[in-house]
Amino acid sequence: MREFSDDNEPQEPDTVGAPKFGRLLIVLVLAVLLIVAITFASEAYFS
Repeated sequence: MREFSDDNEPQEPDTVGAPKFGRLLIVLVLAVLLIVAITFASEAYFS
């Protein structure tokens, strides 16, 4: 049953939240840029 116990291995306490927070920040910035691009494209298309 060793293959099912990978989730319980210890991690470094100083870098546990850093990759997830960085990835979340990048996703949020890309989402805002996508909304801005759609806004400008629709404004240029409909006017």
